[in-house]
Amino acid sequence: MIVSPRPASASRRIVAALRRQALVLKAMSFASIGVVNSLVDLGLFLLALKYLTGSLVLANVLSWSVAVSGSYVMNSFITFAAESGRKLSLKAYFAFVAAQVLGLVAATTTLVLCATVMPVLYAKLLAIGVSFLINFSISHFVVFRKHGANGAQDPSS
Repeated sequence: MIVSPRPASASRRIVAALRRQALVLKAMSFASIGVVNSLVDLGLFLLALKYLTGSLVLANVLSWSVAVSGSYVMNSFITFAAESGRKLSLKAYFAFVAAQVLGLVAATTTLVLCATVMPVLYAKLLAIGVSFLINFSISHFVVFRKHGANGAQDPSS
């Protein structure tokens, strides 16, 4: 005898849909902040290169550092406001920076590998997508995870 799974109640389906929608909105907020930070990164990179140093690496590290710091602040107060309590902490900041470094490494690896089998522009676009997925996932599940009422981490988030 084959037993079909019991259909979920309407309230469970509604709750599940709302959770998915909240995650999509959170991802859109994260992406919007990422666009702003990409512009900050590019602008500071060009300014640093022109006025502070002739080193591409130094200019890039400087601009990335400012952009990632701005990203942490904006995501703490906007995207992950509920999880962070709109409070900044060094522990969360360093976890966020570490997550961004991981995204940078993943994007660079994706770009280099994919550029051998597809046009560089497509490889770069794919690398941006990989970086977004890595950065958002780590920010959502590690850096800004919810905490329970007693301060313990909420395993359901």
